[in-house]
Amino acid sequence: MFSEFYEKWMAQLEDLLHQLLRAVSSNKPPSEQSGDQLESLVSEVTTHQKQYYAAKWAAAREDVLAIYVPSWLSPLEAAYSWVTGWKPSMAFKLIESLRKKSGSEWVELGGEKARRMGELRARIRVEEEKVEMEMERQQVAMGDRRMVELARLASRRGCSDEDEKRVEAAMKGLKAGLEKVMKAADCLRLKTLKGVLDILSPESKQCVEFLAAAFMLQIQLRKWGRRRKNDYQTETGGAQGLRLS
Repeated sequence: MFSEFYEKWMAQLEDLLHQLLRAVSSNKPPSEQSGDQLESLVSEVTTHQKQYYAAKWAAAREDVLAIYVPSWLSPLEAAYSWVTGWKPSMAFKLIESLRKKSGSEWVELGGEKARRMGELRARIRVEEEKVEMEMERQQVAMGDRRMVELARLASRRGCSDEDEKRVEAAMKGLKAGLEKVMKAADCLRLKTLKGVLDILSPESKQCVEFLAAAFMLQIQLRKWGRRRKNDYQTETGGAQGLRLS
């Protein structure tokens, strides 16, 4: 099951985060830090990301609706989800935050790199809007005449086998549309990640610091969400016990 894969994948992500943080906190001057070592670590991280999307797409072929309403995420994580994942433009907001850190080498991100980052950000925003428009089209399609007629047929008692087949075919089309939008959003996420890493350079400490910050947010959001979910279940369970007593 994908939920089991996700739990293991997140545990591996935490291990990678620790490695990234060690690299970021290293006291060695840049001249003594091995660019090859940093690049190897970044490569390991990107491979880990690709494994996630490969597993996610395989799971979506089996049940795309479960990907849109994931039982393996807390309500907090789900609330901040954009088309089944993180919103690509968030990466640029994160870079802005890192640049504002006092004493950070991110102040050096200027000139040519800043220009390329700005161009990438603009392109990604345009593609985000395309994904959002396609998602909106899928949602609005639920109200077209064909779907209304199928809903009427499905609600009737004694629905014929032919009508059942028409309903099933329509649902299959809806799921295929949702899967297409999910893949478009995932491809944009990967495109954003690759674009940012290429601009920062995989062998640079900036690249490692960016990945560490991104994964730290993802992991902490999961921990906050689980804690809140557990607290809520404890509160509601206690309240229910008081009513029964």
